[in-house]
Amino acid sequence: MFAHDPLNTTQQTAQQTEESLPPIQTNPGTDDGRLDRARQYSRIRVKLSIFSTILFFIVTLLFVSLGITRWMEGMSYGVTSSPYLALLVFAVVFGFLNSVFTFPLRIYSGFILEHRFGLSNQSFGAWLWDGVKGMLVGAVIGTPVLLLFYYFLRTYETNWWLPVGIMMIVFSVILARIAPTIIFPIFYKFKPLDDGELKERILKRCKEAGMNVKGIFQFDMSTKTKKANAAFAGIGKAKRIILGDTLLEEFNHDEIDVVFSHELGHYKLGHIKRMMAVGIVGTLAALFIAAQLYALSIGWFGFESITQLAALPLLTIWMGLYGLLTGPIDNWLSRRHEYQADRFALEMTRNKEAFKSTMTKLASMNLSDPEPPRWVEVIFHSHPTIKKRIKAAEEVI
Repeated sequence: MFAHDPLNTTQQTAQQTEESLPPIQTNPGTDDGRLDRARQYSRIRVKLSIFSTILFFIVTLLFVSLGITRWMEGMSYGVTSSPYLALLVFAVVFGFLNSVFTFPLRIYSGFILEHRFGLSNQSFGAWLWDGVKGMLVGAVIGTPVLLLFYYFLRTYETNWWLPVGIMMIVFSVILARIAPTIIFPIFYKFKPLDDGELKERILKRCKEAGMNVKGIFQFDMSTKTKKANAAFAGIGKAKRIILGDTLLEEFNHDEIDVVFSHELGHYKLGHIKRMMAVGIVGTLAALFIAAQLYALSIGWFGFESITQLAALPLLTIWMGLYGLLTGPIDNWLSRRHEYQADRFALEMTRNKEAFKSTMTKLASMNLSDPEPPRWVEVIFHSHPTIKKRIKAAEEVI
């Protein structure tokens, strides 16, 4: 994808930028040093999130208002007379131009910042290759979705949102089934869990909760990051447990038991089904509202039809605004589920000390701010703060 020289130049630029950044003025070996680093990391992450959101809206609006999307549309139809092939050309050109503005930000947030705070284990080349693989996977998945979307838009006109919503729901279910076995292995190496004692312990918990899983796997999370994580992946017969090797290396069996029991709580308490239902309703609502606003705003920029390629970026703006407004609600529901899963884990393991040490370790390894400003928690956090989770645990057992 990239020529040899530009790639080397980009890598050198990234490394030089990282070296020129001022060092963190704390001692990471102390509790105060780790806390200061976590707060700095959190503040920078919040600023980057706000800036990237603003940049998305500004760039998209400029493309539309300055006639750049009209130029892209004309160029696309200059390549092919087929509206569907022209759509694909338009999408590639739009994506490329958009990446020109956003790529420097992605380098900083995804590579430089993670290295600055000692969280990444990746070289720049490995990080860039992950990005290329992600783009290719996105293209394979996104192309049929995009073509079907445009077919429904042209066929059903103002009622396009309903078949598109149904299509997205179906695709999400298919992705959930194939992700653990097809998509995840593109980025990580998976193998059955080596620790037989831990495996038996986890299977015992599954039996207690009445849950059947396809298998228990560990993956090489340490090749990319020093952070730790574990999760259920897949649905139906593809359902499996995945544990990062960083978690297995840094946490004892009691602590991993707490982490797993928490994830098991999401399953047992019906959070997964509930969030799927909320997601379905949210998707349909988002598409319905965006469809009305999209049709209303077509004339603001002199477009003739909702199927006009040059107008389609307007739809991404309305979808983005809907996401901004509903994001805090989604986060509130997610935080509520996290508290409930914590309680489930505590009642299942009866090990408050392991829960507290687990939360403390996770906060330290992931550089989580234990007590961010309230507005940051409301807008950005899908999980309660570590301090609140430990406090809530004191009231359980």
